[in-house]
Amino acid sequence: MMPSLFVAHGAPLLAIENNEYTQFLQSLGTLLPKPKAIVLFSAHWESNVQKVSNVDEFETIYDFGGFPEALYRIKYPAKGSGTVTNSIAELFSKQGIPFEEDTTRGLDHGAWVVLKMLYPNADIPVISMSVNPNLTPEEQYTIGKSLSQLRENEILIIASGGTVHNLRAVRMGSDQGTIDQWALGFDEWLARRINTWDLEDLFNYSTLAPAAEFAVPPYGNEHFIPLFYAMGAADQDRSAKLLHLSYRYGNLSHSVWQFGESK
Repeated sequence: MMPSLFVAHGAPLLAIENNEYTQFLQSLGTLLPKPKAIVLFSAHWESNVQKVSNVDEFETIYDFGGFPEALYRIKYPAKGSGTVTNSIAELFSKQGIPFEEDTTRGLDHGAWVVLKMLYPNADIPVISMSVNPNLTPEEQYTIGKSLSQLRENEILIIASGGTVHNLRAVRMGSDQGTIDQWALGFDEWLARRINTWDLEDLFNYSTLAPAAEFAVPPYGNEHFIPLFYAMGAADQDRSAKLLHLSYRYGNLSHSVWQFGESK
């Protein structure tokens, strides 16, 4: 049995940095049991209908601009798995969840930055999944829940995003370790509800959580909602553990949550 994970992918620069967070992610990949495959929901793949990748080998997408040349030389040539894609299709069909298979899209940086830290050899099959910001949190949770059976087959479910991710509020030129109190307050509120699996409050975070409009701005909720996919995938366990929390640029949170136990 594999857990499901919510992993903040931060700024693209993480892929070439050596810091507290990158070291943590690299160590996490060695501590977890090696999965047979990875199903990854990325905040950087949005669609109105759930997309499920079905590719032989992924290209690496550089969906950012103005960063050092070293970032654009990184490749993460993960292979797909038709078998796992078919399993996902069966689970979605059985539960009436609309979906479409995608045979061309590569891995965006929300996917490959995380995967490169955890599993640098790109030797584990990956199924890339989109997120839909237009669904309700309950619907996003239900999609994750529909895939929970995959965990029993040694498949790791990862949702990549960020609990506090407001690009209009970050201070890229200032990285002195100061944390904006509104960001910390939002994450503390969130942690209390996640630890008690308080779905009612979590599904209504936008009106209940302090500073929700800054932490999860209306134009940027796609980074927050992967949390619901990851939690849904562990619905039968309903156990949560905050593995890491740090901040960059004043308020960009690097949080990693584990849902369910690794058995």
